[in-house]
Amino acid sequence: MNKTQDIYHQSAKLYAEQYDALSFEQVHQSWQQYWPQQGLVLDIGAGSGRDALWLAEQGCQVIAVEPATDLRNIGQLKTAEQVQWLSDSLPELKACYQLNLQFQTILLSAVWMHIVTSERERAFRKIANLLAPGGRFVLSLRYGEFTDGRVSFPVSVDEVEQLAKQFGLVLRYISDKTADSGGRADVQWQTLVLELPDDGSASLSRIRHIVLNDSKSSTYKLALLRTLVRIADAHPGAVLDRQDGKVQISLGLVALYWIRLFKRLVDNNIQQNSDPAKGLGFVTAQGWLALKHLTADDFAVGMLFSGAEAAALQQLFSDTLKTIKDGPVTYIWQGQKDNRLFRMQRGKTTRRDLVLLDREFLESYGQFELSESMWDCFRVYGCWIEPLLVQQWVSEMQKYQQNQQQNLTLETYHLHLRWLDRQHDTGYVRKKVETLRSAGEDVRSVWSGKPLYSYDIDHCLPFSYWPNNDLWNLLPASSAENRQKSDRLPSRQRLHTSRSQITDWWQQAWQSQTEQKRFFTEAALSLPNIADNSTDFDLVFEALQFQSAGIKQRLQVAEW
Repeated sequence: MNKTQDIYHQSAKLYAEQYDALSFEQVHQSWQQYWPQQGLVLDIGAGSGRDALWLAEQGCQVIAVEPATDLRNIGQLKTAEQVQWLSDSLPELKACYQLNLQFQTILLSAVWMHIVTSERERAFRKIANLLAPGGRFVLSLRYGEFTDGRVSFPVSVDEVEQLAKQFGLVLRYISDKTADSGGRADVQWQTLVLELPDDGSASLSRIRHIVLNDSKSSTYKLALLRTLVRIADAHPGAVLDRQDGKVQISLGLVALYWIRLFKRLVDNNIQQNSDPAKGLGFVTAQGWLALKHLTADDFAVGMLFSGAEAAALQQLFSDTLKTIKDGPVTYIWQGQKDNRLFRMQRGKTTRRDLVLLDREFLESYGQFELSESMWDCFRVYGCWIEPLLVQQWVSEMQKYQQNQQQNLTLETYHLHLRWLDRQHDTGYVRKKVETLRSAGEDVRSVWSGKPLYSYDIDHCLPFSYWPNNDLWNLLPASSAENRQKSDRLPSRQRLHTSRSQITDWWQQAWQSQTEQKRFFTEAALSLPNIADNSTDFDLVFEALQFQSAGIKQRLQVAEW
């Protein structure tokens, strides 16, 4: 589609005028009974933004995708803050997948004919996997050749119907062929509406089986599943690749989360396997024990290790990954033992004297691979899966003799299984506010823009639903505003109104090279579509909006 994209880019103004000469109602009359009135909508190949804007005005939250730069710029100007835009294209849709969202409606209008026939199966699968249960995929077919250099390929209802069967969609509606709304006599259109049945998740059942029914001689299987749940929820930026039904994530991040999950348990001598004489493979003198003085929260993205600590950390990562590969990766399988649900591909690493826990370091250890459906299950159903994992982890630990001899209480088990120690640790940001004020700077609330006197540090995305203490998520607000907001998400309108105040705060607070390195390192892993070397606060804000939409969708959090 590159040649065609170039034409749309070079003649953007001309095409935008053609599109805008017709209304949404004129172009899409044939499927009016399915027009969405609410929910998340993805408009792929959004062009001038005509359809995206109309859908937003009906009450939908719309994300528009357009690969032609000048056409996308025109659309962004037209839709202002009513629509969020992405640069992305089929068949990859890489930026869309980074959002960790599922859509009630996906519109692919006047695009399918441009997709090379050999790439359509992949494109269809990508779109199907972005649908929420019960979601609809609206696809228009164009019959007729182009005479202006744009490339097209034959289309048919039969082809789409076969793909729908292959990827579990139901063809709900086929319109008659209609004349071109623009008056071209040799062009006809036909619209199909496909639906993803809301019939549960096979991957969810598989995970439940592993948690409750798989034989276990240690807590390793539960630890790996909980590690993946937490990564899927917290780190959209962890996905390295997503194709052919597989997802690859950073192997180093898997090791980091594994270490954090076990840190309190192991350091407090809470037994983790049925035979304590065997020991734990990832607990060695050169690695784990050399870092015993650190807390679980010290193993966080953005932390810096040097000298002996750096050497011990790298040994601990190697020990941990060997344990994960020899243990749960080998023994979690379906059907036959060689049908493993997870795979690891180790990278070649060289020892460093200085280690920053950033994406580059974590990715250097290689890739961890799992099925796309299982990754989506962790991402969408994680808020239900994790409590089951914790409950079963406690149940396993209660069976072990050493733990029984210590008469450990339920409260003790849960205390050591918690994810963060400093649940609302805002001290670092509070100290920054005081430093700025002492220097005579005016620090203002990000929500009202008013000078701060009595103030709090607010988690923009509420900690109680999404535990994140990254710098971008900690914002100064008045005590009254913080109490009023409580555990609610800021609404789209409130974020829009406060945009300049939030980005102004980030720029005011995080100016040094060290501070900005931490700020953007954290953002790159916690938020979608932030590049490793990004230093653009506006891009972080855009990603914050996408992340907020995902939390609202998955957890049904009330808005403020």
